[in-house]
Amino acid sequence: MLLGLDLGTGSCKALLLSTEGVVMAQASRTYAVHAPQNGWAESNPLEWWDAIGLAAREVVGVYAAEIRGIGLSGQMHGTVLCDQQGQVTRDAILWSDTRSSTVLEEFQQLEAKQHRRLANPIVTGMMASTLLWCKKYSSLAGVRYALLPKDWLRFCLTGEFASEPSDASATLLYDLEKDTWALDILEQLGLPHLLPDLQASNAVAGTLTKAAAAHLGLTAGIPVAAGGGDTPCAMLGNGVLEVGTAQLSVGTGAQIIAPMQTAHHGISTHCYRTVLASNAKYYAMSAMQNAGLALERVRQWLRLEWVEFHHLAFDVLDSQDLIFLPYLSGERTPHLNAKARGAFLHLGLQHRTAHLARAALEGVAFSIADGLTALKQQNLEIPELQLVGGGTLEPRWQQLLCDALETPLYTSGTSNASARGAALLAGLAIGTYKNTLTLPKNPPSQLIATPNKNLEQLRETRVKFQAAYARA
Repeated sequence: MLLGLDLGTGSCKALLLSTEGVVMAQASRTYAVHAPQNGWAESNPLEWWDAIGLAAREVVGVYAAEIRGIGLSGQMHGTVLCDQQGQVTRDAILWSDTRSSTVLEEFQQLEAKQHRRLANPIVTGMMASTLLWCKKYSSLAGVRYALLPKDWLRFCLTGEFASEPSDASATLLYDLEKDTWALDILEQLGLPHLLPDLQASNAVAGTLTKAAAAHLGLTAGIPVAAGGGDTPCAMLGNGVLEVGTAQLSVGTGAQIIAPMQTAHHGISTHCYRTVLASNAKYYAMSAMQNAGLALERVRQWLRLEWVEFHHLAFDVLDSQDLIFLPYLSGERTPHLNAKARGAFLHLGLQHRTAHLARAALEGVAFSIADGLTALKQQNLEIPELQLVGGGTLEPRWQQLLCDALETPLYTSGTSNASARGAALLAGLAIGTYKNTLTLPKNPPSQLIATPNKNLEQLRETRVKFQAAYARA
Protein backbone atom coordinates (compact mmCIF):
# COMPACT_ATOMS: atom_id res chain seq x y z
CA MET A 1 0.00 0.00 0.00
CA LEU A 2 1.07 3.57 -0.72
CA LEU A 3 -0.15 6.69 1.10
CA GLY A 4 -0.48 9.99 -0.75
CA LEU A 5 -0.89 13.20 1.26
CA ASP A 6 -1.98 16.36 -0.56
CA LEU A 7 -1.73 19.66 1.33
CA GLY A 8 -4.10 22.02 -0.50
CA THR A 9 -4.94 25.66 0.10
CA GLY A 10 -8.14 25.16 2.08
CA SER A 11 -8.10 21.42 2.72
CA CYS A 12 -5.84 18.39 2.79
CA LYS A 13 -6.47 14.96 1.33
CA ALA A 14 -5.17 11.53 2.22
CA LEU A 15 -5.40 8.72 -0.32
CA LEU A 16 -4.52 5.05 0.14
CA LEU A 17 -3.46 3.37 -3.08
CA SER A 18 -2.79 -0.30 -3.70
CA THR A 19 0.31 -1.07 -5.73
CA GLU A 20 -2.05 -2.11 -8.55
CA GLY A 21 -3.44 1.43 -8.61
CA VAL A 22 -6.75 0.84 -6.83
CA VAL A 23 -7.88 3.57 -4.45
CA MET A 24 -8.60 1.76 -1.17
CA ALA A 25 -9.68 4.80 0.87
CA GLN A 26 -9.58 8.58 0.81
CA ALA A 27 -10.46 11.37 3.21
CA SER A 28 -10.13 15.14 3.53
CA ARG A 29 -10.11 17.81 6.21
CA THR A 30 -10.47 21.57 5.92
CA TYR A 31 -8.65 24.46 7.57
CA ALA A 32 -8.84 28.21 7.43
CA VAL A 33 -7.24 30.75 5.11
CA HIS A 34 -6.97 34.06 6.96
CA ALA A 35 -6.97 37.57 5.47
CA PRO A 36 -5.78 39.84 8.30
CA GLN A 37 -5.47 42.70 5.78
CA ASN A 38 -6.80 43.36 2.31
CA GLY A 39 -4.85 41.31 -0.22
CA TRP A 40 -3.26 39.06 2.38
CA ALA A 41 -3.70 35.28 2.52
CA GLU A 42 -2.25 33.26 5.40
CA SER A 43 -2.70 29.91 7.11
CA ASN A 44 -1.46 28.46 10.38
CA PRO A 45 0.75 25.46 9.46
CA LEU A 46 -0.09 23.80 12.79
CA GLU A 47 -3.68 23.56 11.55
CA TRP A 48 -2.36 21.78 8.45
CA TRP A 49 -0.58 19.30 10.68
CA ASP A 50 -3.69 18.59 12.74
CA ALA A 51 -5.79 18.12 9.60
CA ILE A 52 -3.24 15.81 7.96
CA GLY A 53 -3.24 13.62 11.07
CA LEU A 54 -7.02 13.33 11.08
CA ALA A 55 -7.28 12.58 7.35
CA ALA A 56 -4.47 10.04 7.43
CA ARG A 57 -5.90 8.21 10.43
CA GLU A 58 -9.25 7.93 8.66
CA VAL A 59 -7.80 6.21 5.59
CA VAL A 60 -5.08 4.14 7.24
CA GLY A 61 -7.41 2.05 9.39
CA VAL A 62 -6.75 -1.68 9.15
CA TYR A 63 -4.09 -1.15 6.44
CA ALA A 64 -1.52 0.52 8.70
CA ALA A 65 0.87 -2.42 8.70
CA GLU A 66 0.73 -2.71 4.90
CA ILE A 67 1.82 0.84 4.02
CA ARG A 68 5.27 0.78 2.43
CA GLY A 69 5.78 4.38 1.34
CA ILE A 70 4.41 7.91 1.71
CA GLY A 71 4.35 10.58 -0.98
CA LEU A 72 3.58 14.30 -0.68
CA SER A 73 1.86 16.89 -2.81
CA GLY A 74 1.18 20.47 -1.85
CA GLN A 75 -0.04 23.93 -2.75
CA MET A 76 2.75 25.75 -4.56
CA HIS A 77 4.55 29.10 -4.09
CA GLY A 78 3.69 29.62 -0.41
CA THR A 79 6.30 30.36 2.23
CA VAL A 80 6.68 28.78 5.67
CA LEU A 81 9.40 30.44 7.77
CA CYS A 82 11.08 28.19 10.34
CA ASP A 83 13.87 28.36 12.86
CA GLN A 84 16.74 25.86 13.12
CA GLN A 85 14.47 23.35 14.88
CA GLY A 86 11.72 23.66 12.26
CA GLN A 87 9.38 25.68 14.48
CA VAL A 88 7.34 28.16 12.45
CA THR A 89 8.06 31.80 13.22
CA ARG A 90 4.83 33.19 11.74
CA ASP A 91 1.76 32.08 9.79
CA ALA A 92 2.46 30.82 6.28
CA ILE A 93 2.06 33.36 3.46
CA LEU A 94 0.19 31.70 0.59
CA TRP A 95 0.26 31.80 -3.21
CA SER A 96 -2.83 34.03 -3.43
CA ASP A 97 -1.27 36.72 -1.21
CA THR A 98 -0.64 39.99 -3.05
CA ARG A 99 1.12 42.11 -0.41
CA SER A 100 4.47 41.75 -2.17
CA SER A 101 3.31 43.95 -5.08
CA THR A 102 5.16 46.77 -3.29
CA VAL A 103 8.56 45.07 -3.68
CA LEU A 104 8.41 43.64 -7.20
CA GLU A 105 10.42 46.57 -8.54
CA GLU A 106 13.46 45.11 -6.77
CA PHE A 107 13.57 42.44 -9.49
CA GLN A 108 14.32 45.19 -12.01
CA GLN A 109 17.97 45.12 -10.95
CA LEU A 110 18.30 41.67 -12.51
CA GLU A 111 19.74 41.44 -16.01
CA ALA A 112 17.69 40.13 -18.94
CA LYS A 113 19.68 36.88 -19.01
CA GLN A 114 18.87 36.32 -15.33
CA HIS A 115 15.17 36.80 -16.02
CA ARG A 116 15.48 34.20 -18.78
CA ARG A 117 16.99 31.73 -16.33
CA LEU A 118 14.03 32.23 -14.00
CA ALA A 119 11.81 31.63 -17.07
CA ASN A 120 8.78 33.14 -15.35
CA PRO A 121 7.00 36.48 -15.01
CA ILE A 122 7.63 38.39 -11.79
CA VAL A 123 4.44 38.21 -9.75
CA THR A 124 3.25 38.30 -6.16
CA GLY A 125 2.74 35.22 -4.02
CA MET A 126 5.99 33.53 -5.05
CA MET A 127 8.55 32.73 -2.37
CA ALA A 128 11.08 35.27 -3.65
CA SER A 129 8.48 38.05 -3.64
CA THR A 130 7.29 37.08 -0.18
CA LEU A 131 10.81 36.96 1.25
CA LEU A 132 11.55 40.40 -0.16
CA TRP A 133 8.41 41.73 1.53
CA CYS A 134 9.35 40.08 4.84
CA LYS A 135 12.86 41.54 4.67
CA LYS A 136 11.53 45.06 4.01
CA TYR A 137 8.37 45.23 6.09
CA SER A 138 8.57 42.44 8.67
CA SER A 139 11.58 40.48 9.87
CA LEU A 140 13.63 37.43 8.96
CA ALA A 141 15.39 37.40 12.33
CA GLY A 142 15.61 33.92 13.77
CA VAL A 143 14.60 32.32 10.46
CA ARG A 144 16.84 29.49 9.25
CA TYR A 145 14.67 27.94 6.52
CA ALA A 146 12.09 29.19 4.06
CA LEU A 147 10.08 26.12 3.12
CA LEU A 148 7.34 25.45 0.63
CA PRO A 149 4.18 24.08 2.29
CA LYS A 150 4.66 20.41 1.47
CA ASP A 151 8.37 20.67 2.35
CA TRP A 152 7.40 21.88 5.82
CA LEU A 153 5.01 18.92 6.05
CA ARG A 154 7.83 16.56 5.07
CA PHE A 155 9.99 18.03 7.83
CA CYS A 156 7.20 17.28 10.30
CA LEU A 157 7.10 13.70 9.03
CA THR A 158 10.84 13.01 8.84
CA GLY A 159 12.77 15.73 10.68
CA GLU A 160 14.68 16.43 7.43
CA PHE A 161 14.85 19.74 5.56
CA ALA A 162 14.70 19.43 1.76
CA SER A 163 12.92 20.54 -1.39
CA GLU A 164 12.65 19.24 -4.96
CA PRO A 165 12.57 20.74 -8.48
CA SER A 166 8.84 20.81 -9.29
CA ASP A 167 7.99 23.03 -6.32
CA ALA A 168 11.31 24.90 -6.20
CA SER A 169 11.03 25.97 -9.85
CA ALA A 170 7.94 28.00 -8.90
CA THR A 171 9.68 30.25 -6.35
CA LEU A 172 11.41 32.79 -8.66
CA LEU A 173 14.61 31.55 -7.01
CA TYR A 174 15.25 28.62 -9.35
CA ASP A 175 17.48 28.45 -12.43
CA LEU A 176 15.46 26.55 -15.05
CA GLU A 177 18.49 26.37 -17.35
CA LYS A 178 20.81 24.79 -14.77
CA ASP A 179 18.02 22.95 -12.91
CA THR A 180 19.05 24.13 -9.44
CA TRP A 181 18.66 27.01 -7.00
CA ALA A 182 19.71 30.37 -8.48
CA LEU A 183 21.92 31.35 -5.55
CA ASP A 184 23.48 34.29 -7.38
CA ILE A 185 20.03 35.81 -7.89
CA LEU A 186 19.25 35.19 -4.23
CA GLU A 187 22.40 37.12 -3.34
CA GLN A 188 21.73 39.94 -5.80
CA LEU A 189 18.26 40.43 -4.35
CA GLY A 190 19.88 40.79 -0.94
CA LEU A 191 18.13 37.76 0.53
CA PRO A 192 19.76 35.42 3.04
CA HIS A 193 20.28 31.79 2.01
CA LEU A 194 17.31 30.12 3.67
CA LEU A 195 16.76 27.43 1.03
CA PRO A 196 17.06 23.70 1.79
CA ASP A 197 18.97 21.20 -0.34
CA LEU A 198 17.27 19.75 -3.40
CA GLN A 199 16.43 16.11 -4.04
CA ALA A 200 14.67 14.37 -6.92
CA SER A 201 10.89 14.30 -6.54
CA ASN A 202 10.91 10.50 -6.57
CA ALA A 203 13.79 10.18 -4.10
CA VAL A 204 13.43 8.93 -0.53
CA ALA A 205 13.85 12.14 1.48
CA GLY A 206 13.63 10.56 4.93
CA THR A 207 11.68 8.11 7.04
CA LEU A 208 8.71 8.57 9.32
CA THR A 209 9.68 9.53 12.88
CA LYS A 210 8.05 7.98 15.93
CA ALA A 211 6.19 11.16 16.79
CA ALA A 212 4.90 11.59 13.23
CA ALA A 213 3.95 7.92 13.03
CA ALA A 214 1.85 8.25 16.16
CA HIS A 215 0.19 11.35 14.71
CA LEU A 216 -0.75 9.52 11.48
CA GLY A 217 -1.61 6.17 13.05
CA LEU A 218 1.34 4.40 11.42
CA THR A 219 4.60 2.75 12.43
CA ALA A 220 7.92 4.58 12.38
CA GLY A 221 10.49 4.07 9.64
CA ILE A 222 8.26 4.21 6.56
CA PRO A 223 10.12 5.89 3.65
CA VAL A 224 8.80 9.33 2.64
CA ALA A 225 9.34 10.53 -0.94
CA ALA A 226 10.40 14.11 -1.65
CA GLY A 227 7.10 14.64 -3.46
CA GLY A 228 6.04 17.52 -5.67
CA GLY A 229 3.84 20.54 -6.18
CA ASP A 230 0.14 19.78 -6.42
CA THR A 231 -0.12 20.65 -10.12
CA PRO A 232 2.77 18.46 -11.36
CA CYS A 233 1.62 15.70 -9.00
CA ALA A 234 -1.84 15.92 -10.57
CA MET A 235 -0.18 15.57 -13.98
CA LEU A 236 1.42 12.32 -12.82
CA GLY A 237 -1.75 11.11 -11.14
CA ASN A 238 -3.81 11.89 -14.21
CA GLY A 239 -1.35 10.52 -16.75
CA VAL A 240 -0.63 13.89 -18.41
CA LEU A 241 3.06 13.23 -19.01
CA GLU A 242 3.82 13.67 -22.71
CA VAL A 243 3.97 16.60 -25.11
CA GLY A 244 0.60 17.00 -26.82
CA THR A 245 -1.48 16.35 -23.70
CA ALA A 246 -2.95 19.08 -21.51
CA GLN A 247 -4.87 19.41 -18.26
CA LEU A 248 -7.29 21.89 -16.73
CA SER A 249 -7.48 21.92 -12.95
CA VAL A 250 -10.21 23.90 -11.24
CA GLY A 251 -10.10 24.33 -7.48
CA THR A 252 -9.48 27.47 -5.42
CA GLY A 253 -7.68 28.79 -8.49
CA ALA A 254 -7.48 27.32 -11.98
CA GLN A 255 -4.49 26.11 -13.95
CA ILE A 256 -4.08 24.94 -17.52
CA ILE A 257 -0.89 22.99 -18.08
CA ALA A 258 0.83 21.53 -21.12
CA PRO A 259 4.02 19.41 -20.93
CA MET A 260 7.10 20.61 -22.87
CA GLN A 261 10.57 19.22 -23.57
CA THR A 262 12.40 22.54 -23.21
CA ALA A 263 11.96 25.51 -20.89
CA HIS A 264 10.16 28.46 -22.45
CA HIS A 265 9.75 31.95 -21.02
CA GLY A 266 6.21 33.17 -21.53
CA ILE A 267 5.02 36.76 -21.16
CA SER A 268 2.10 35.99 -18.86
CA THR A 269 2.37 32.21 -18.51
CA HIS A 270 4.65 30.14 -16.32
CA CYS A 271 7.24 27.45 -16.96
CA TYR A 272 8.03 24.92 -14.23
CA ARG A 273 9.66 21.52 -13.77
CA THR A 274 7.65 18.33 -13.81
CA VAL A 275 8.17 15.71 -11.11
CA LEU A 276 9.88 13.30 -13.53
CA ALA A 277 12.56 14.48 -15.94
CA SER A 278 12.42 11.13 -17.77
CA ASN A 279 9.28 12.26 -19.59
CA ALA A 280 8.56 15.87 -20.58
CA LYS A 281 10.87 17.77 -18.22
CA TYR A 282 8.90 21.03 -18.11
CA TYR A 283 5.36 22.28 -18.43
CA ALA A 284 3.82 25.58 -19.46
CA MET A 285 1.05 26.85 -17.21
CA SER A 286 -1.61 29.50 -17.24
CA ALA A 287 -2.49 30.28 -13.64
CA MET A 288 -5.75 32.01 -12.75
CA GLN A 289 -6.08 32.93 -9.09
CA ASN A 290 -9.85 33.20 -8.80
CA ALA A 291 -11.91 30.15 -9.70
CA GLY A 292 -13.53 28.34 -6.77
CA LEU A 293 -12.27 31.17 -4.57
CA ALA A 294 -14.49 33.69 -6.36
CA LEU A 295 -17.46 31.35 -6.78
CA GLU A 296 -17.42 30.44 -3.11
CA ARG A 297 -17.45 34.09 -2.12
CA VAL A 298 -20.36 34.88 -4.47
CA ARG A 299 -22.25 31.87 -3.10
CA GLN A 300 -21.74 33.23 0.41
CA TRP A 301 -22.89 36.71 -0.60
CA LEU A 302 -26.06 35.25 -2.13
CA ARG A 303 -26.56 32.98 0.91
CA LEU A 304 -27.11 29.89 -1.22
CA GLU A 305 -26.11 26.27 -0.84
CA TRP A 306 -24.18 24.89 -3.80
CA VAL A 307 -27.10 22.85 -5.13
CA GLU A 308 -29.34 25.92 -5.14
CA PHE A 309 -26.55 28.09 -6.58
CA HIS A 310 -26.18 25.80 -9.61
CA HIS A 311 -29.93 25.31 -9.96
CA LEU A 312 -30.57 29.05 -10.15
CA ALA A 313 -27.59 29.74 -12.42
CA PHE A 314 -28.75 27.26 -15.03
CA ASP A 315 -32.44 27.99 -14.63
CA VAL A 316 -31.81 31.09 -16.79
CA LEU A 317 -30.52 30.98 -20.35
CA ASP A 318 -27.78 33.54 -19.81
CA SER A 319 -26.69 36.40 -17.54
CA GLN A 320 -28.77 39.06 -19.33
CA ASP A 321 -25.64 41.13 -20.13
CA LEU A 322 -24.52 41.07 -16.50
CA ILE A 323 -20.72 40.83 -16.29
CA PHE A 324 -18.73 39.47 -13.36
CA LEU A 325 -15.00 40.18 -13.07
CA PRO A 326 -13.72 37.45 -10.71
CA TYR A 327 -10.40 39.07 -9.76
CA LEU A 328 -11.02 39.19 -6.01
CA SER A 329 -7.36 38.50 -5.20
CA GLY A 330 -5.65 40.05 -8.21
CA GLU A 331 -4.78 37.98 -11.26
CA ARG A 332 -1.81 36.24 -12.80
CA THR A 333 -2.48 34.94 -16.33
CA PRO A 334 -3.01 36.88 -18.52
CA HIS A 335 -3.04 40.23 -16.71
CA LEU A 336 -0.19 39.93 -14.17
CA ASN A 337 -2.03 42.46 -12.05
CA ALA A 338 -1.96 41.95 -8.30
CA LYS A 339 -4.14 45.04 -7.84
CA ALA A 340 -6.97 43.82 -10.08
CA ARG A 341 -10.26 43.47 -8.23
CA GLY A 342 -13.67 41.98 -8.89
CA ALA A 343 -16.95 43.59 -9.84
CA PHE A 344 -20.49 43.00 -11.05
CA LEU A 345 -21.14 45.33 -13.98
CA HIS A 346 -24.28 46.40 -15.88
CA LEU A 347 -26.67 45.59 -13.04
CA GLY A 348 -30.28 46.46 -13.84
CA LEU A 349 -33.73 46.05 -12.40
CA GLN A 350 -34.29 43.00 -14.59
CA HIS A 351 -31.54 41.04 -12.84
CA ARG A 352 -32.38 38.43 -10.22
CA THR A 353 -30.28 36.24 -7.95
CA ALA A 354 -30.16 33.66 -10.74
CA HIS A 355 -28.47 36.14 -13.09
CA LEU A 356 -25.84 36.97 -10.45
CA ALA A 357 -25.03 33.28 -10.03
CA ARG A 358 -24.92 32.73 -13.80
CA ALA A 359 -22.69 35.77 -14.34
CA ALA A 360 -20.28 34.52 -11.66
CA LEU A 361 -19.89 31.17 -13.42
CA GLU A 362 -19.51 32.84 -16.80
CA GLY A 363 -16.91 35.27 -15.46
CA VAL A 364 -14.77 32.48 -14.04
CA ALA A 365 -15.15 30.50 -17.27
CA PHE A 366 -14.07 33.51 -19.35
CA SER A 367 -11.02 34.11 -17.15
CA ILE A 368 -9.98 30.49 -17.68
CA ALA A 369 -10.57 30.85 -21.42
CA ASP A 370 -8.23 33.86 -21.40
CA GLY A 371 -5.62 31.60 -19.81
CA LEU A 372 -6.04 29.04 -22.60
CA THR A 373 -5.61 31.76 -25.21
CA ALA A 374 -2.34 32.83 -23.54
CA LEU A 375 -0.97 29.29 -23.81
CA LYS A 376 -1.98 28.94 -27.45
CA GLN A 377 -0.10 32.14 -28.19
CA GLN A 378 3.07 30.15 -27.40
CA ASN A 379 2.28 27.86 -30.36
CA LEU A 380 1.14 25.07 -28.09
CA GLU A 381 -1.39 22.72 -29.66
CA ILE A 382 -4.20 22.01 -27.18
CA PRO A 383 -6.95 20.14 -29.04
CA GLU A 384 -8.54 18.82 -25.84
CA LEU A 385 -8.24 19.10 -22.06
CA GLN A 386 -8.27 16.60 -19.22
CA LEU A 387 -10.43 18.10 -16.48
CA VAL A 388 -9.47 17.58 -12.83
CA GLY A 389 -10.22 19.26 -9.53
CA GLY A 390 -13.12 19.34 -7.14
CA GLY A 391 -14.50 22.60 -8.49
CA THR A 392 -16.10 21.11 -11.61
CA LEU A 393 -18.31 18.23 -10.53
CA GLU A 394 -21.58 19.82 -11.71
CA PRO A 395 -22.23 18.65 -15.33
CA ARG A 396 -23.87 21.93 -16.40
CA TRP A 397 -20.86 23.86 -15.10
CA GLN A 398 -18.61 21.49 -17.07
CA GLN A 399 -20.58 22.26 -20.22
CA LEU A 400 -20.35 26.02 -19.66
CA LEU A 401 -16.59 25.71 -19.23
CA CYS A 402 -16.36 23.64 -22.39
CA ASP A 403 -18.34 26.23 -24.34
CA ALA A 404 -16.28 29.16 -23.04
CA LEU A 405 -13.03 27.33 -23.86
CA GLU A 406 -14.42 25.99 -27.16
CA THR A 407 -12.44 22.84 -26.41
CA PRO A 408 -13.61 19.28 -25.69
CA LEU A 409 -13.26 18.23 -22.05
CA TYR A 410 -12.33 14.75 -20.90
CA THR A 411 -12.08 13.20 -17.47
CA SER A 412 -10.03 10.15 -16.60
CA GLY A 413 -12.21 9.22 -13.67
CA THR A 414 -9.20 9.68 -11.37
CA SER A 415 -10.32 11.32 -8.14
CA ASN A 416 -7.83 13.37 -6.12
CA ALA A 417 -5.20 13.27 -8.88
CA SER A 418 -2.63 15.20 -6.81
CA ALA A 419 -2.83 12.75 -3.90
CA ARG A 420 -2.70 9.85 -6.35
CA GLY A 421 0.39 11.35 -7.99
CA ALA A 422 1.99 11.71 -4.56
CA ALA A 423 1.32 8.04 -3.83
CA LEU A 424 2.83 7.05 -7.20
CA LEU A 425 5.97 9.07 -6.39
CA ALA A 426 6.25 7.04 -3.19
CA GLY A 427 6.03 3.86 -5.24
CA LEU A 428 8.78 5.08 -7.58
CA ALA A 429 10.93 6.15 -4.62
CA ILE A 430 10.87 2.73 -2.92
CA GLY A 431 11.21 0.76 -6.18
CA THR A 432 7.70 -0.62 -6.41
CA TYR A 433 7.65 0.88 -9.91
CA LYS A 434 10.85 1.04 -11.98
CA ASN A 435 9.68 3.88 -14.24
CA THR A 436 6.55 5.53 -15.61
CA LEU A 437 6.01 2.63 -18.02
CA THR A 438 5.43 0.31 -15.06
CA LEU A 439 2.98 2.59 -13.25
CA PRO A 440 -0.61 1.39 -12.89
CA LYS A 441 -2.81 2.35 -15.83
CA ASN A 442 -5.23 5.22 -15.37
CA PRO A 443 -8.94 4.64 -15.91
CA PRO A 444 -9.85 5.25 -19.58
CA SER A 445 -10.52 8.88 -20.46
CA GLN A 446 -14.17 9.76 -20.95
CA LEU A 447 -15.54 12.60 -23.04
CA ILE A 448 -17.75 14.70 -20.78
CA ALA A 449 -18.45 17.80 -22.88
CA THR A 450 -18.08 19.09 -26.43
CA PRO A 451 -18.68 22.72 -27.44
CA ASN A 452 -22.20 23.58 -28.53
CA LYS A 453 -22.61 24.59 -32.15
CA ASN A 454 -24.27 27.94 -31.44
CA LEU A 455 -21.85 29.97 -29.29
CA GLU A 456 -22.32 33.42 -30.77
CA GLN A 457 -24.05 34.90 -27.73
CA LEU A 458 -21.47 33.45 -25.32
CA ARG A 459 -18.66 34.81 -27.49
CA GLU A 460 -20.27 38.25 -27.48
CA THR A 461 -20.52 38.14 -23.69
CA ARG A 462 -16.85 37.16 -23.45
CA VAL A 463 -15.88 40.16 -25.60
CA LYS A 464 -17.83 42.39 -23.19
CA PHE A 465 -16.06 40.65 -20.27
CA GLN A 466 -12.63 41.42 -21.76
CA ALA A 467 -13.62 45.00 -22.53
CA ALA A 468 -14.86 45.44 -18.96
CA TYR A 469 -11.44 44.52 -17.54
CA ALA A 470 -9.74 46.87 -20.00
CA ARG A 471 -11.91 49.76 -18.78
CA ALA A 472 -11.64 48.92 -15.07
